[in-house]
This record gives sequence, C-alpha cells and structure tokens, in this order.
Amino acid sequence: MTVSDTELEAYLDEALPAEEMTRIEGEARRTPELARRLAAINARRDAGAHTLGEIWRRHRLTCPSRAELGSYLLGVLPDEHARYVAFHLDEVGCRVCLANHADLERQQAETADAASHRRRKYFESSAGYLRRK
Repeated sequence: MTVSDTELEAYLDEALPAEEMTRIEGEARRTPELARRLAAINARRDAGAHTLGEIWRRHRLTCPSRAELGSYLLGVLPDEHARYVAFHLDEVGCRVCLANHADLERQQAETADAASHRRRKYFESSAGYLRRK
C-alpha cells in the first residue's frame, strides 16, 4: 500500500474519512517505514517548518463556519455558496463539518417542547447564581 505525504499530513490533522484514518493507522502499525515517515512529518511540524497547505488544513481555512452550515440547512445561502458547502460536505467529506452539520440537523429537528424543557433545565440549574438588583 502506498501512502502519500499529503495523506499522512491529513491523517495527522484527522482530516480524512474514518475508513481512511483506520486504514492508515493499521498500515502504520504493521509497517515500520510508514511509522518512521509519520514521525518525521510530526517532527518537522514541531520544529516549525510548515507548508502553506499544512496551514490551510490545520486551521481549516476552507471549512464553512457553523453559522454558514446553519444557513445552509435553512436554505438561505446564495446558490454559489450553497454549492460550495454541499461540495465540502459531500465530496470532501470533512469530518468536522459533517459533525457540525449533523448536530445542527439534530437541533433543527428538536421539537419546541424539548427545547423549552432544555431551556427550563438550564435556568433551574443556574437560578442560585443569578443576583437580584
């Protein structure tokens, strides 16, 4: 199995689909050379040698914000931006954005009663910390 340095960088950033992460981890455990390559990449990063691509991936500069993901779910993004978010989720498969998207979908599906109950519980748990003026 051949694993590129780009894939190893993405592995270290946890930016690959779960199946790929599992595949590379298994291969790194079986292949000392791959484990050495991972260690070398990690050492280079710790030494401060970064490529532009690494900076973009590490800081998730191509990821839509949580607010943008919420707007995407509501269908209020401009068409071009909505197509980009769809591409990022469906084609790139960014695990962080997929998790945020799933969380927002869950919140959106939550019933009004459940939301009211949750707000009441939050209030009750903080009531002793509120001051009267």
